[in-house]
Amino acid sequence: MGYKNERMGYSNDLLQSRGVIKKGNFALIPHDGLVKNTVPGFVNCDLSILGSPQLGAGFVDYIITFHKDGGQETGFGGQGIQTLVYVISGKLVVTDGKEEHTLEAGGYAYYPEGVKMFMKNGQAEDTEVFLYKKRYEALEGYEAHKVVNSIHQLEPIEYEGMKDVLLWDLLPKDLGFDMNMHILSFEPGASHGYIETHVQEHGAYLLSGQGMYNLDNQWYPVEKGDYIFMGAYVQQAAYAVGRGEPLAYVYSKDCNRDPQL
Repeated sequence: MGYKNERMGYSNDLLQSRGVIKKGNFALIPHDGLVKNTVPGFVNCDLSILGSPQLGAGFVDYIITFHKDGGQETGFGGQGIQTLVYVISGKLVVTDGKEEHTLEAGGYAYYPEGVKMFMKNGQAEDTEVFLYKKRYEALEGYEAHKVVNSIHQLEPIEYEGMKDVLLWDLLPKDLGFDMNMHILSFEPGASHGYIETHVQEHGAYLLSGQGMYNLDNQWYPVEKGDYIFMGAYVQQAAYAVGRGEPLAYVYSKDCNRDPQL
């Protein structure tokens, strides 16, 4: 049974997909066709691994639905691994074993390397989260620290001066962090100002809306629930279509480090 579409048995339609996989370059993974993965430590949940080193990413992304009494019981992350969880809907309780926080939709928690993140559903109904982990690249004289917040407590930034494109930075602009997580939101008809090309990788999960995304100079239709991996130097840009809601996505970006030789 597929994770998102909960489909079983034969399809009444042709077997087809909007998905495109170019390992090490980019990938578009539609929500229709995601399958469940079993990962030790996660209980009473539906989990799908999205971006991963097997795809060419330097991180791992997950989309997870925690059911009643669902959680992560063994600790996520730890030595050398930094983690971030963003709550899409519902209520999630996170703890490092010392301090507990309850996150609602729009809430997030970043734990630096060496700190394990324990999670449990904070309600009887389902809770959906976007989860991220990456090996931390240390920088002498600097270190990352725990961040627990909500986008509802942040001021959005007009992206490159465009009033209908808004950006939320989830983490501080601090050299102690070798990555950041953002939310970018385009009102219908809005777009990037140009096709971007850069060394940073992205893993993006679409939270709402519909649009067209340029990946390696080809345009692809995308919508809520899709996942996009963008490798280093792949051309990328988006514009929003549809009615009634923005094209918005949460995405990671490696930053603040000089490429190694």
